[in-house]
Amino acid sequence: MSPASMPKLPKPLKDVCAVDVSIVIATYDRPDALTRCLDNLRGQVTQHDLEILVIDNHPDSGLTVEVVANFPEVTYLSEARTGAAYARNRGIGESRGRLIVTIDDDVTAPPEWLETLVGHFSRPEVGVVTGNLLPRSLEAKAEQLFERYWSLGCGSKPFEVDGGWFADSKNAIAGWDLGATANAAFRADIFGDPQVGLMEETLGTGTPVGAGEDPYLFYRAVRAGYTLVYDPAAYVWHQHRQDLQALGKQTYRYSKSAAAYHLTTLLFDGDRRALKALFWTLPLHYVRRLVSSALGILDYPFSLAWWDVVGYCLGPWCLWRSHIRVRRLGRSTPYVPISARVLPESASL
Repeated sequence: MSPASMPKLPKPLKDVCAVDVSIVIATYDRPDALTRCLDNLRGQVTQHDLEILVIDNHPDSGLTVEVVANFPEVTYLSEARTGAAYARNRGIGESRGRLIVTIDDDVTAPPEWLETLVGHFSRPEVGVVTGNLLPRSLEAKAEQLFERYWSLGCGSKPFEVDGGWFADSKNAIAGWDLGATANAAFRADIFGDPQVGLMEETLGTGTPVGAGEDPYLFYRAVRAGYTLVYDPAAYVWHQHRQDLQALGKQTYRYSKSAAAYHLTTLLFDGDRRALKALFWTLPLHYVRRLVSSALGILDYPFSLAWWDVVGYCLGPWCLWRSHIRVRRLGRSTPYVPISARVLPESASL
């Protein structure tokens, strides 16, 4: 990678309001899962100065604020515009951490998880670190199917990618092969880099597309020249969907988002490598799965395979609807680095 293509390294922060790590958790009416997640975070063994922010994406229900009231160390924020990207962007914008960690409300972690995840930022070129997601349970058939065919984890082998890898790749960049924001950490200043920015609000849970905000964020970070490290030792346990109906809705969202993600990189980033993925690689993948399921070759319900195909075909239309929605609701305020923020007068006394 040439010096000109290297991302600018963040300056040391001296602001008294800064903390080492901010953990951002977006949630939508899952009080039991959120309670378990927050309880678990209390068991982290770390010397870092932490803040934990919970962003309520359905404040009208009152369910989340009741949970957070039981955790005085946690900051409660609300974001009424539905969408995981809207919620996480609210948390990122309000966070005070030099490093920002995102997790889902349905994950738990071993005590050393945070230290393992953020330890890689001792290397100044690292902008993103992702970790593995292991199933909390594999008792239900739906859990087994999800882990076999749609696993959120990226395997047991560590890897890293950077701008040189991005430029040299002959094939379209499959951002979902780089990790998930259910278990990821970021150098906070990359959100202020115009080549990266905040999470894309036309993608993700809560939008017509249904997913895709995290692979696209990884795509932009690596395209901008930052190094992304995947460390399977920084693992969390994830609660998979436990019934086939819920799994069907989830995989339908994933197939829609696959088309929308590649279409976004084509239309808004000019990445022509997406053409092969859109019109050959992914359609062939879904059709093969459908045929194999129909013939009994694959232990994958035909109904799921059918909705995978339907979802992929609807992806472009759903992306268009998402853009109309974001135009109506507006985009989030761009990220302001902590060192550039003006403190309230009372906080400086």
